[in-house]
Formats: sequence, structure tokens, C-alpha cells
Amino acid sequence: MQRYKICLSLKSSMGHKLISNNISLVFSLLGGIILLFLVAPLVGLFVSVKAPALFETFKDPAVSESIILTLVVSSVVTIISAVFSIPLAYMLARKKFPGKGLVEGIIDIPVVIPHSAAGIALLGFISRDSLIGSMAEGAGLNLIGSPFAIGLAMAFVSIPFLVNSARDGFAAVPVRLEQAARTLGASGLRVFATISLPLAKRSVISGMVLMFARGMSEFGAVVIVAYHPMTTPVLIFDRFNSYGIDYARPVAAIFIAITLMIFLLLRIYQKR
Repeated sequence: MQRYKICLSLKSSMGHKLISNNISLVFSLLGGIILLFLVAPLVGLFVSVKAPALFETFKDPAVSESIILTLVVSSVVTIISAVFSIPLAYMLARKKFPGKGLVEGIIDIPVVIPHSAAGIALLGFISRDSLIGSMAEGAGLNLIGSPFAIGLAMAFVSIPFLVNSARDGFAAVPVRLEQAARTLGASGLRVFATISLPLAKRSVISGMVLMFARGMSEFGAVVIVAYHPMTTPVLIFDRFNSYGIDYARPVAAIFIAITLMIFLLLRIYQKR
């Protein structure tokens, strides 16, 4: 009888192991298909670009200027937005207040609406007929078609990534640690700066990286508020629309290579 039970136990264990192996195989296959779908177009892009065209495009001042503009504006916008977004994320993670659900819904609006529609909304926000636009015009500035307009478009579509990631990070910080610090006499600001923010740092940095990357790649909203000066996504579209895919492909390859290197370095820094 005992031997029979042992045999049943061994068969059951082997069956569970076989099922587990089969599930792992199926899941790996499904995941591999997704990875192939993501990697194959990029590989095809780089393979199809000829070296002479790549070098000529790399030396093109219009391309280098657009890449610098895109990276600089996206970086500045991310840093400035973090000053306002991180406190908001902390409030959403720690406080209960009337209309909290509405606030969270407003934060997610840019993810839901088409980015061309977001560009139209921003265009009306900074046009000469608006309050901000008329004030800028009085100071001799035209916001439309400026780096400021590009930054607004980038910030609008990418802020949700920073706020939501930082909020999840703050929510994961144990409340008892903050309470213990307060009982020892630490102020709310000191608790935030020495406990909450350091413990949520990984999520905050992840949100900033995602915001930077999303803003850098934005096209729909940017092209409406500022066709010139051209960011690199707009330049790629302009080259494709004016000259065809052979002229747009090298610009796309260079920009993708640069953004992948930057994103990889940021991810390595985040993990460390």
C-alpha cells in the first residue's frame, strides 16, 4: 500500500512537471513571437540602409540640428515636469480627497486622446488669440513654431508616464516608516526627502526615462504646433513626404540608433 502511494505521488509529480514544462514552452514561444515582431522591422531598417547614404545623412546639418533639438527639449521638459509631477504623484499615493478619481482620470487623458487632437488643443492654447499667446506677442514672442511649443507638446503627451510610475513607487513605500519618522519629530518635507523619495527612486527614475523617451518620439502633437524648427520625427516625415522612403530611411536609422543607446544607458543607470 505504501509503495502504491509512493508510485502515485511520483506520477503526480512527473505530471505536474510535464505540464509546467509545456506551459513554459508555449509561453516562451508566444513571447518570442512578440519579440520577433518588435525586432524584425528595426533589423530590416538597418539592413536596408546603405553605408554611403548613412554617412551622408549623418553629416547633414539639418539632421544633426533636429536630433540635438529633440534631445535637448525632451530633457529640459522632463526635468521641469518632474518638479511638478513628483509632488502630485505623492499626493495621489498618500492622500484621500474629494475628486481624486477625477484627477487621476485627467492625468490619463493624454494617453486616450489622439495626439493630433492634442496638438490642435495646444495650438488654441498658445495661439495669438489666447491669453498666453497675446501676452507672449506683447513681449515680442511668437510661441507657435518655437522650441517652447515643442516642449509643451512633448510634455502634454508624456507626463502621464511620469506621474503614474512615481505614484506607484510612492504607494509601495511602507507608511509605517513615514509615521515612525514623524513620531521622531521629522517634518513632512524631511520625511518626503529622506524616506519617501529615496525608497521610490527607482519608480521615479523609470517614469522620467519613459517620459523622456515618449516626448522624444512624439510626432502628432509636435507637427501641429511647430513644423519648424523640425524635431527628428517631423524631419523623418518631411523627408518621406517630399523625397520618398530612400531619403527618410537613413534619418530614421540614425535617430533610432541614438535613442536606443541613450535609452540603454538610462536603463543601466536606473538598475544600478
